[in-house]
Amino acid sequence: MRVGAVLAAALGLSAACGGGGSGGPDAGDPNAEVCPVAAGDGVSFDPAADPCRWLSRYRFFVSTDLATLTANDRVVPYDLNTPLFSDYAWKSRFIYLADGQTMTYDDTDSFSLPEGAVILKTFSYPDDMRQPDGPIRHIETRLLIHRNDGWEGLPYVWNDDQADARLSVAGAQEHISWIHSDGSQRDVDYVVPNKNQCKQCHEEAVDVLGPIGPKARHINRDLDYGAGPENQLTHFADLGMLTGAPADPADAPRDAVFDDDATGTVDQRARAWLDINCAHCHNPGGAARVSGLDLRSAQTTPYDFGICKTPVAAGPGSGGLQYDIVPGDPDHSILVYRIDSTDPAVMMPELGRHVVHEEGVALIRDWIAAMPADPCLAPAPAPATR
Repeated sequence: MRVGAVLAAALGLSAACGGGGSGGPDAGDPNAEVCPVAAGDGVSFDPAADPCRWLSRYRFFVSTDLATLTANDRVVPYDLNTPLFSDYAWKSRFIYLADGQTMTYDDTDSFSLPEGAVILKTFSYPDDMRQPDGPIRHIETRLLIHRNDGWEGLPYVWNDDQADARLSVAGAQEHISWIHSDGSQRDVDYVVPNKNQCKQCHEEAVDVLGPIGPKARHINRDLDYGAGPENQLTHFADLGMLTGAPADPADAPRDAVFDDDATGTVDQRARAWLDINCAHCHNPGGAARVSGLDLRSAQTTPYDFGICKTPVAAGPGSGGLQYDIVPGDPDHSILVYRIDSTDPAVMMPELGRHVVHEEGVALIRDWIAAMPADPCLAPAPAPATR
């Protein structure tokens, strides 16, 4: 795997935030005054303090080899039924709650997390995706921190030696190469978003930044916590970190796994893929609310999730097509046209990916093709050339 240099602008801004070379923190780190390390071995995190320059200072992970991401006490891993696609990056997710804190269950919306909560997500690439236990390289770890005045997103970029990750509020760009699951060589210019771009995905309601992953339908699934598979909702509840969840996870909503037909029909899996990849913007309160397109999996009105729906203001993003979804005809559906593009003026989602999610597009095409054919009352034009 080849990883390029971090953008010079990001490096310059990081240095201004605390100086330093490429290694981890040391006794002379000027950031120590604004990011004190608490005594002991537990997590050292103060939601009222300025951001730490180095990820290691928080002690969210306990291993002497930080790259193993061994979680500290009260830092609990979790996974999603269908994850957001991010240029084929692998992701490790954790939720941190201080001792005595809990999050509150909700059937529909993200769980309510208390002040001081932190959601951590690390983006990584293996050398070879066919060897899940082989070498892996972390690119960035994003922290979503609940401050007393709301949520704040912070990107940390990992050093070449994988010893630590440094705060990079200006973002970064790295060239990544790996062997894909089909044995082919793949490359991408991976972009770490800057701090201000967090709101483009994490603002599901107007001017409200917050979590999007910790929803019942996403995390109602099993994960092996060391003693065999256990439902995540049950695990968090047993730890005293989740209140209000149903005693039986079968009573909680659960989205399908998009690439596992044992978890749902084509319709259920396609709706789950659209929910996690698109619904954070395409919902009644999201950034794309003016489109009128609601791609949450719980939306049951066909027109509202795009069936024979004309775009409000798609511009070149429509490709000259007339309807978001034309039943039975993926080639004349704007939805397929946009998710199958890498043109910045066309592609959706417009942030977080630079290559096409081939498996996701294939699923959406199959979903639309399986719908009873409906010309939507008007002849469909030929799609524009991408």
